[in-house]
Amino acid sequence: MAAVSPQTERPPATGVGTGVPDDLPDELKAGGSRRRIAMLAALAVVTALLISTLPGLSEVRQRFADAQPGWLVAMVLLEVASCLSYVVAFRSIFCSRLSWRFSYQVGLAEQATNVLVPAGGVGGLALGAWVLRQGGMGTERIAHRSVAFFVITSAPNFICAAFAGLLLAGGVLPGAGPLALTLPLALLACAAILTVATLPWILERVGVMGGTTGVPATRRERAAVLLRRGVLSAAEGVRDARELLRTRQGGVIFGAVGYMAFDVAALAAAFAALGSVPPVGAFLFAYVIGQLGGLIPLPGGIGGTDGGLIGALTLYGSPLAESTAAVLAYRSMQLGIPAILGSIAFIQLRRTLARGGAPAALCEPFPGGLPVVKLPARA
Repeated sequence: MAAVSPQTERPPATGVGTGVPDDLPDELKAGGSRRRIAMLAALAVVTALLISTLPGLSEVRQRFADAQPGWLVAMVLLEVASCLSYVVAFRSIFCSRLSWRFSYQVGLAEQATNVLVPAGGVGGLALGAWVLRQGGMGTERIAHRSVAFFVITSAPNFICAAFAGLLLAGGVLPGAGPLALTLPLALLACAAILTVATLPWILERVGVMGGTTGVPATRRERAAVLLRRGVLSAAEGVRDARELLRTRQGGVIFGAVGYMAFDVAALAAAFAALGSVPPVGAFLFAYVIGQLGGLIPLPGGIGGTDGGLIGALTLYGSPLAESTAAVLAYRSMQLGIPAILGSIAFIQLRRTLARGGAPAALCEPFPGGLPVVKLPARA
């Protein structure tokens, strides 16, 4: 594969396989995670108090009072399935030789970090890169596969936005919604898919993929080199993503699709428990558009994702009270399950790294090729 090149043998970085992990960034340390879990719990209590006491929310309270328990249980199970699909995608994209135990710990810890760290979803990737480097994986593979992971797991959202938006705008799928918003957003999703898919070709055409000579001397030259390396890494990551999808590896496709599909199904279960599920076209498009609020750098996208989903669902035909109740129930699980399971996984992960060894080193190619094993001659 283009993004995985044989690497020369080099001494391990500090902490790799030594039982003494390098320090995490401050925002990823266990103490900060505990404080953020406490903050999320306090916020949940305050939200529950506001819903139960504020005037004007009587219909929302009534919907919670009339909730169907079976659908709420289904919502929890579907959200757990979404978290586990993330683990499947992580292992399949980064290295299928990683143990399931280690992949579970990293994948859940990444999801907890995305909930607890105000980094707009980047915190999980930062934690995963740190863990894999501590576990012995090369930085080049980590950089390329991180891009591939982001591209592949984001692809279902963009594809859904493109097709659901175009079909909704064309009247093929039922559902309300302003055409002046639906069509431009669907076309933007199509443009984003096309741009990412052709990124390596575009960079080759403009000459970015070519080699450079000389040693950068000035600060501007060094900055240009760093920028170029980042662009090249992104291009190689896209190539990795295309190759993984071209070979139709089951874990890659199931993990990426399941990560989104089970989450969508969890929100649908919340609607079924507290009211009725909206028409599929408008529901899918509103889900994808509403999730963009999670790009705001807030812990778990609290406020951004919630407001985005409620606003988008209401704009595309769902009653405000029903959307509010369903999104609040869904978000409590979307945040709570990864925060709890991921925090436990993070503790287990620290212990795994502290025991020494290099659980990710087996993903690296042997220097000079695979070792030759001589078999005894047959008699």
